[in-house]
Amino acid sequence: MKSEVFKFDFKIYDSIDELNAPDALLLREARKVTRFAYAPYSSFRVGAFAKLVNGETISGTNQENASYPAGICAERTLISVASSLFPEIGIDTIAISYDNLNGKSDHPISPCGICRQSLSEFQERTKNRIRIILSGMEGKVQIIENANDLLPLSFSANDMQ
Repeated sequence: MKSEVFKFDFKIYDSIDELNAPDALLLREARKVTRFAYAPYSSFRVGAFAKLVNGETISGTNQENASYPAGICAERTLISVASSLFPEIGIDTIAISYDNLNGKSDHPISPCGICRQSLSEFQERTKNRIRIILSGMEGKVQIIENANDLLPLSFSANDMQ
């Protein structure tokens, strides 16, 4: 038998004020776009704002519907926008924030499982590492240098060949 350990490093900042200007801008925009989320069932608005490798910026928000919990997360909305408007262009950095209308929004939260898979696959498809900035509407900020770090032992298209 062999045992292996998976671990990764990420950075934690006390607030947006500690970020460099480009990262702070992305996070401010992610916080702003949370207001465009359609979340009447969960009251949990999520906004994503990204800079693509070509310098363009795009956003996405979660979109719920009456057959809740069916809907689409902000991260996957953003990936859909990127794929539609800028085919084959990678995401350099994505900032993700949330506004919990029923509670606090003061700490980072991580993407859900299907979003982790989608980010990982988009990263592989475009052959570009995606940095992720995570935070609420205030408080601590986490920066993860590679989206694949969030999905150890991932399943990919290579596994189906």
